[in-house]
Amino acid sequence: MSRRGWLLFAAMGVIWGIPYLLIKVADGGVSVPVLVGTRVAVGSLLLWPAAIRGGYLRALKGHLRWLAAFTAAEIVGPFALLSNAERHLPSSTSGLLIAAVPIFSALLAQASRSGDRLTPVRWAGLAIGLAGVAVLAGPGAGKGDGLPVVQVLLTALGYSIGPLIANRKLAELPPVAVNAACLGAAAVVYAPFAALTWPRAMPSVQVLGALAGLGVICTAAAFLVFFRLIAEVGPARATVITYVNPAVAVALGVLVLGEHLTPAIGMSFAAILGGSILATRPGSGRARPAAPSPRARRWLRKLPPRPVQNDSVL
Repeated sequence: MSRRGWLLFAAMGVIWGIPYLLIKVADGGVSVPVLVGTRVAVGSLLLWPAAIRGGYLRALKGHLRWLAAFTAAEIVGPFALLSNAERHLPSSTSGLLIAAVPIFSALLAQASRSGDRLTPVRWAGLAIGLAGVAVLAGPGAGKGDGLPVVQVLLTALGYSIGPLIANRKLAELPPVAVNAACLGAAAVVYAPFAALTWPRAMPSVQVLGALAGLGVICTAAAFLVFFRLIAEVGPARATVITYVNPAVAVALGVLVLGEHLTPAIGMSFAAILGGSILATRPGSGRARPAAPSPRARRWLRKLPPRPVQNDSVL
């Protein structure tokens, strides 16, 4: 990997490791609809100029149904579920649970008969990763309430379904236009709920800074940097950041928020990440990828390709 590739990789590991900290801070001053609505609105506004300037929006015509499905699975549902769960869970726990995304992705690939088949090693990885999730979801998680854990796991499921839709139905579209449109649609969905729960007093500087960071850094900038990472090192290497983000989330939760690094978190960290690595190993009987269509090749010559999960944009 080139020096530029390593720099982009390090940047993405940090950028998608800090949303959990910022969500935790923002949760203390605004409602979930205001938090999510502000995040997606800021991200959308920053991406729209690039989409309009490049003339990419016209390519979205005829794909509204799948754009709506992607928006629901990747943004509308997960962003709200994660933000609400973090009102009850430590940010470090949320970050580790989101690391189950590759496990869900492997299961979805098996169920839809796409990608590599599950070998014994990959089945073992799934079992180890799910055991790590079970440790976090056990007694004491969320102060005895398992609902926040379920909400984060549903978030991880959404982050697995979203890329599946993107890869199968939206892969030929310019990513800047897709993300600008989907974030804008999510902002419209959350606008009335945000208006009804708008804070009566001005939030603190810390909360406002967290909201700005979520929109500018963790949403808009994250997409742009990840596109460049994909172009530099390819999608296979780029998705390895999935294994870096939870470490950043745990470190920030402990150092900044004073969250406790318990033995359960350490065990879960090792099990979820180790299981995810095993579960996503290439297997035998690997399907040969289809050649891109002429239309796709034209877009790929002009733009970096759409990232293949992960992650989720948080």
